[in-house]
This record gives sequence, C-alpha cells and structure tokens, in this order.
Amino acid sequence: MMMWSNFFLQEENRRRGAAGRRRAHGQCRSGLTPEREGKVKLALLLAAVGATLAVLSVGTEFWVELNTYKANGSAVCEAAHLGLWKVCTKRLWQADVPADRDTCGPAELPGEANCTYFKFFTTGENARIFQRTTKKEVNLAAAVIAVLGLVVMALGCLCIIMVLTKGAEFLLRVGAVCFGLSGLLLLVSLEVFRHSVRALLQGVSPEPPPAPRLTYEYSWSLGCGVGAGLILLLGAGCFLLLTLPSWPWGSLCPKRGHRAT
Repeated sequence: MMMWSNFFLQEENRRRGAAGRRRAHGQCRSGLTPEREGKVKLALLLAAVGATLAVLSVGTEFWVELNTYKANGSAVCEAAHLGLWKVCTKRLWQADVPADRDTCGPAELPGEANCTYFKFFTTGENARIFQRTTKKEVNLAAAVIAVLGLVVMALGCLCIIMVLTKGAEFLLRVGAVCFGLSGLLLLVSLEVFRHSVRALLQGVSPEPPPAPRLTYEYSWSLGCGVGAGLILLLGAGCFLLLTLPSWPWGSLCPKRGHRAT
C-alpha cells in the first residue's frame, strides 16, 4: 500500500510540475505581464466603444434632416433624413408636429416614409430631394472615406487581438496608428458630408415645380460619428502610451515607500 501511495504522489507532483512549466512557458511566450495585459484590455475596451459608434453612424441614415416649412391650410408637411447610403422622405401630419416649430419635423415622427438608396453607387445618377440635386462626387467621397476608416479600424482591432493572444507586442504601435488613422478618416468623412449637404441645398433645379424652402439640422447619426472619431483618437493615444518605455514614468511616479537619497 505504501508503495502505491508513493507512486500516486509522485505522479501527481509530476503532473503539477508539467502544468506549472506550461503556464510559465505561455507567459514567456506572450511577453505580457498581467498588469500590462490589463491595461491593453482597458484600452481595447475604449476602442471597442468607438468602433461600435462608428459602425452605428456609418450604417444609419440620420446624418442630417431636411425640413420644409409648414403650409397654412394643409394637413400634412414633408421632411427627409439622409445618410451616406440612402435618403428617406416622409409625409407627416401637422397635428403631430410641435406647435412651436415653424418647420416640419422631427423626422422621427410617425408618417408615410419612402426610403431609397442613392443611385450614384450603382448607375452614377444624382438623387433629387425636394427639387434639389445632389453632387454625387462629394457624396461618394464621404462614403469611401468612411468605409476606409472602418477597414483601418478593423485592422487595428486585429493587431490588438494578436498582441493579447500571441504576445506580438510590436503590433501594439501598429494598432495605435490604425485606430488613430481611422478616427481621422471618420472626422474627415463628416466634414466632406457637411459640404455635400451645402451643395445639395444650393443645387436648386430650375424645372417646375419650384423648390420649397428648406431648413436642415444634423441628427444623431452624425453625432455618433463625431463621438466615434474622438474616442478612436483617444484609444490610439492610450495604445501609444503603452508602447513607451516605463522608466520615464517610473522616475516621475516613484513607488510608495521608496525614499530618494
């Protein structure tokens, strides 16, 4: 009995030693201490918030609302909202519009909606909204820049995942550059879209019927895009700070209990 008990004890010790060596080998291979890995995950969480807002912004069509003025004697009024990919025109009941508004809207009110995708992505035709014509070159530029921003953002996420799973710390700087570039591209896309809205308002068609007077206001999709760009830039800064050597920060913030001589 003593011999079998010693045999089982030795076998258990051997298994524990092998498991410990595998854990140590995995830590050496990853090259990330638990503290550093936690910081990378926090920065990745911040970047994930920006990525979610970016996808929500690019995928929705509430970038800007176009509102006509309410007409006396009419029970309905017209409004529209558009984004990078499609435009939705709506006929709203004036009874549902707040009494303190001179214009139709907001576009979230219930009404008869007609949504169509922009044709300049397929046939190259300009869209007509309230007897006004879009400038397809500017709209295409805004959409292409936004898509490039999403692609670069996906590459940044892939780099950080490789850092956490494979221990490739050199990709940390690459991921920071990708997130920073994606944030800049999103902000540039927003600015180009603003120019497309101005071009639309000025592109009044001379053909009858006459174009109605319009007002415009930027909506929540564009706000998500602004927030996404800023958060991605902030996440890129956090990743860049993690790539810096630790000794400058250690000299500025000495550990507690350490006394300078």
